[in-house]
Amino acid sequence: MEPAEGSAKTNLHLGHGLSLQGPRECGVNCSEYFPIFISLLWVAGIFLHQGVAAACGLLYLYTRFKYFQGYIVAAQGRLGPLYASAWLLWLLLGLAAVGLLAHFLLSPSSAWMAALARPLQPLGAW
Repeated sequence: MEPAEGSAKTNLHLGHGLSLQGPRECGVNCSEYFPIFISLLWVAGIFLHQGVAAACGLLYLYTRFKYFQGYIVAAQGRLGPLYASAWLLWLLLGLAAVGLLAHFLLSPSSAWMAALARPLQPLGAW
């Protein structure tokens, strides 16, 4: 099957069986997930707990770093960090959902909200 007219394979004169995978695909993959990561990190940090969200964010950035390093060595070296970063995104989604539910459904005087706010009080956050 011939590549579509105007595609990157045609423009770069790549033959059959050759692909543009590698650093370019890695960067595209990162740019697709970064807005999701930032949004979830922001919501989890504001509505649940800043420290937990920051720890998840740092772990996510580390797994993405390992993903890039794995791509340099071999394409199969990227799978472990890719799955780990996906799990961390799911964790951030869960934290954001719990934080939003707690914010909108629980009263500020509840024991659960007081336990979350206690570590933040010395920082002047609440």
